[in-house]
Amino acid sequence: MLTIERDDLSGLQIAELLQQHLNDMYRVSPSESVHALDLSKLKASNIKFWCAWQGEVLLGCGALKILNTSQGEIKSMRTANGQCRKGIASQLVDHIIREAHCLGLKQLLLETGTQTFFHPAHQLYLHKGFQFCGPFADYKADPNSTFMHLDLTQLN
Repeated sequence: MLTIERDDLSGLQIAELLQQHLNDMYRVSPSESVHALDLSKLKASNIKFWCAWQGEVLLGCGALKILNTSQGEIKSMRTANGQCRKGIASQLVDHIIREAHCLGLKQLLLETGTQTFFHPAHQLYLHKGFQFCGPFADYKADPNSTFMHLDLTQLN
């Protein structure tokens, strides 16, 4: 059974998963277009971080960065190698959406890449109700970035 739990980012398994995430981001995107956060930046006070587990096996992770009183950003969505296409990312996104809604946020935003590597993520976010939008916060228009948003005020 999959469980999703807050994480303090101190474990070896999560450090390795986040390093794989960073390695992939730098492998598929130009370095100036990589917006993934490293372990130290994910420990910021305005970031909530969760891991998906099955027993002692780390399946994936995701984070919510609070941008301001009404907006949050999904960060560090990653499914562990060998765990893709099992619904783990879908459950993590659902969890982050619920948490953002419970915090009273009105909008959830995200940035992801445009390369083929990211197309499954685009489909997941579209399925969850996200829509494409322009850059937000400190992001700039970039041909290697896709921006999406979800209106949380429409949730029950």
